[in-house]
Amino acid sequence: MAQLPILRYPNPRLHKKAMPIATVDASIKKLAADMAETMYAAPGIGLAATQVDQHIRLIVIDISDDKSNLQVFINPEITRKTGSCEGEEGCLSVPGIYETVTRAETVTVNALNLDGQAFELTADGLLAVCIQHEIDHLNGMVFVNHLSRLKQQRIKEKLLKQAKATA
Repeated sequence: MAQLPILRYPNPRLHKKAMPIATVDASIKKLAADMAETMYAAPGIGLAATQVDQHIRLIVIDISDDKSNLQVFINPEITRKTGSCEGEEGCLSVPGIYETVTRAETVTVNALNLDGQAFELTADGLLAVCIQHEIDHLNGMVFVNHLSRLKQQRIKEKLLKQAKATA
């Protein structure tokens, strides 16, 4: 396994739409393992392939406190959303920035697992938010896209200033 570099907002590659995965093979399983290692090391609770510059429909999530419940979603599609909730979100591609975002309270998602088997999952709470956040990445969106244009601009300027300071 290997840690992968995470793209940082406002990198335009974060807005590239991910393509479906045709076959779950060894390369997909390795990428999922590398993404999990990257997510845990960051540390984070979710990571989309888009964030590591792989524009395919793959996400990894683990909301457990002890990193014991890795969930892999291949070609995830939300088929149902109900309710509404607001919560503070952060993102490994937008380090140090946390903002309130409105999401569906409960979602049902269809996906494939690492064995290529289809499954359906209904999630609420943090898992539902995380699924929506990561699928947004696959669709070329970052959580700041849910904010006002003024907040987006301020975040972009802050991150560009940070990047220049560390370069």
